[in-house]
Amino acid sequence: MSRVRVHNFSVSLDGFGTGEGLSLQEPFGHAGERLHTWFFPTETFRAQTGERERRDVDPATAPDDAFASQWGRGIGVEIMGAGKYGPPGWQDDPDWRGWWGEEPPFHTPVIVLTHRPRDPLTLGETTFHFRDASPEDALAEARQLAGDLDVHIGGGPSMLRDYLAAGLVDHAHIAVVPILLGRGVRLWDGLEALEARYDVAAITTPSGTTHLTLERKRP
Repeated sequence: MSRVRVHNFSVSLDGFGTGEGLSLQEPFGHAGERLHTWFFPTETFRAQTGERERRDVDPATAPDDAFASQWGRGIGVEIMGAGKYGPPGWQDDPDWRGWWGEEPPFHTPVIVLTHRPRDPLTLGETTFHFRDASPEDALAEARQLAGDLDVHIGGGPSMLRDYLAAGLVDHAHIAVVPILLGRGVRLWDGLEALEARYDVAAITTPSGTTHLTLERKRP
């Protein structure tokens, strides 16, 4: 059976996966881009955005890139929450096509969890399917679409928390960034004793980011 994976999900030291006041102008609210400062200099990010040639990559970013580069390997489907697909109120705009332009970076089917489904949207190699579904039902559909490949849980923090609480995640990489946000949406609320179900490892890199990996314990 395909595995369910989380990669490159950033939280602050106080556990917030996004800030307060999300909008079209501020997709992460008052957090701005601070949750992702570890990711932007990596070879993986710069390759995705066409910003670099290999010789331009700072070697100091290599430890962060060792985690960042795992994101797309073996992934056949992504599941994301409504808040990742667009700003508050995007469901009222029939022309909203996501943040990523005509060539989204997924190159796979994407299931968007929303209480207001709409017809599928294909952009480049990515088709977005809009579903009002439970985590379990969305995962069942994702596995059908993924075939032998894995399923990526893309966030935001509320839907990722739901998948962790339901025991549906096999592997998770959480990047703990050395900032304090104070407000927003927290990832860890209600997930007490999560370590009882996962083997947890931590590595801190020169950027000051602590990369947590959670691997589901075998019975």
